[in-house]
Amino acid sequence: MSGHPNPYQAFSSDGHLARWRPWDDGEGREETLTITWENEAWTVSGAVGKEQVQYVLRISPSWHVRQFLLFRDLDEPDLWLGTDGNGRWGEMNGAHRPELDGCVDIDLACTPFTNTLPIRRLPLHVGHTADITVASVDVETLDIVADHQRYTRLDTHRWRFEQLSTGWSQEFEVDEFGLVKDYPTLFRRVN
Repeated sequence: MSGHPNPYQAFSSDGHLARWRPWDDGEGREETLTITWENEAWTVSGAVGKEQVQYVLRISPSWHVRQFLLFRDLDEPDLWLGTDGNGRWGEMNGAHRPELDGCVDIDLACTPFTNTLPIRRLPLHVGHTADITVASVDVETLDIVADHQRYTRLDTHRWRFEQLSTGWSQEFEVDEFGLVKDYPTLFRRVN
């Protein structure tokens, strides 16, 4: 079983809840994440207390990002991106974002959830590695850059993440659903 590429349990269509707290934060400024099945796709909603942002992702049954919305201080999204599933990205107003072409995922530094996207989607056996390009969003400035990342499956529930442009890497464990448990120095799982 340890070499099987996809041992993670399916989320219940009734929904799933997870919470994380910043690693060094004792003030309870945690993130609350819900995952629900709606209209033949997953909807992921995260409210991140430390950065005071909310995000929503629409994800296909095979864990490919379809849409991303980021809310900061308005009722309407500050950022709303969509992809055609073939690596072309654009804003929902129709503006093509060619600098994001080839990106397969969204990455937000304020949450460990975005690591779950490639972990659930990539059929990696233990010891195998995949390089991917993601649209990395700065939630303060709304800047988006294509970022090259590497995921290595170290064991059934243990992964190494590397940001190839900086050389930064981190190992972490995931639970039975592929959600990050503790992400040392950054996030602690609350439930």
